[in-house]
Amino acid sequence: MKRIKWIYGALFLTLSLLWAFAEQPWMQHYSFFDLRAALVNYTGILAMGAMSAAMMLAIRPMSVEPWLGGLDKGYRLHKWLGITGLAAGVVHWLWAEGPKWAVGWGWLARPQRGPRPQLDNPVLQSFLEWRGFAEHIGEFAFYTAAVLIVLALIKRFPYRWFFKTHRVIAAAYLVLAFHAIVLIKFPYWQSAVAWMMLLLVAGGTVGAALSLTRRIGHRRRAPGRIEALDHHTDNHVLKVDVRLDGDIWKEHDAGQFAFVTFDDGEGAHPFTISSTWTGDGLLHFHIKNLGDYTARLASMLKPGDRVTVEGPYGCFRFESDKPRQIWVAGGIGITPFMARMEALARQNPAAGAGNPPESAVDLFYSTGMPDEAFIARLRRLAEAAGVTLRVIASGRDRKLDGGSLCAAAPAWRESSLWFCGPAGFGQALRRDLAGRGFDPAHFHQELFDMR
Repeated sequence: MKRIKWIYGALFLTLSLLWAFAEQPWMQHYSFFDLRAALVNYTGILAMGAMSAAMMLAIRPMSVEPWLGGLDKGYRLHKWLGITGLAAGVVHWLWAEGPKWAVGWGWLARPQRGPRPQLDNPVLQSFLEWRGFAEHIGEFAFYTAAVLIVLALIKRFPYRWFFKTHRVIAAAYLVLAFHAIVLIKFPYWQSAVAWMMLLLVAGGTVGAALSLTRRIGHRRRAPGRIEALDHHTDNHVLKVDVRLDGDIWKEHDAGQFAFVTFDDGEGAHPFTISSTWTGDGLLHFHIKNLGDYTARLASMLKPGDRVTVEGPYGCFRFESDKPRQIWVAGGIGITPFMARMEALARQNPAAGAGNPPESAVDLFYSTGMPDEAFIARLRRLAEAAGVTLRVIASGRDRKLDGGSLCAAAPAWRESSLWFCGPAGFGQALRRDLAGRGFDPAHFHQELFDMR
């Protein structure tokens, strides 16, 4: 999380500094309307910078995933950028429209404007002629984008509608991009801020075009079919075995996830791959009933159904320089650890002889819905992988916290910790362990909620 906070801060600090060097507010003696013009430009730069970066992240760029710490972190940054773009856009709109209202109410005197200048640059002269049109359509595009961004932040808004309306945001972005480039203050083109904005808008435009044409991740999509289903009724988890066609899918690491499309009308949903790669095209997904869509899957899916899998994504790869590891899973957050245990079992030549190696991994699985068949499978995987498994059932066992974890895993100081589960659980555990002297740099958390 620190990394994406630094990236977030660096973006807006860079835009602010470039604007300040272009505007040089310390050299100006602003009237109210001069100040208004400067702030309209500044807030517009921040809003479009945020939306452009968010649009680029929306295309799931693999080249920047390692920098961000995984696509799950990229989507969290995408969300923050969307919120920031909305907030800056609202302030931009208020500075643009508020003084007009004040003039109409008689609170301010309308400023005197001279004739529009004739510019030698034909491009800037065209921009001057398009200003009125750009202002008009930009205002309506902003209203559209604002409503849809707010809807996207409402968790109860159905995912299938979120999936569709997010593409409308891409269309609104293209209009706002035109609005921003045409209306940017002409003298800014002699400084770096305008060219920085042009680069950001160009990248955002590519992202919007890919979104509108539904080509995001198209090179990483592999068709397949459902081979088998297994419904664990006690914990409401559906195991889906998917056999991929051909050799489009090369491989994946334990802990990665994919976007799976079972229904074109619903769109792709992210699910962690709960199996290791063996080269036979078979992937396992364990899907928890967490909403309307996932609740329908058990009755909707059947063997033989066609699916599309896009990926793999994520950097939750269990890479560490520590001699031991502690894994903590909350609910369906157990899935990346299932894949990792399967991979360790395959690497262990003694596993088939029932002679697992000395454990260097402690796995804590916290569940509010213990399913005996599911837990039995976990125990078999843990034994084969040489992992020490502890199951904590809500209502039966003491809640897992820093104290109980350290007591159960005395070598916690020599361990890296890998967490996947509800965000609040992970944050509380991180704080508790940090207070006991655990280095937060070795606490690796998969972001459970990507929306």
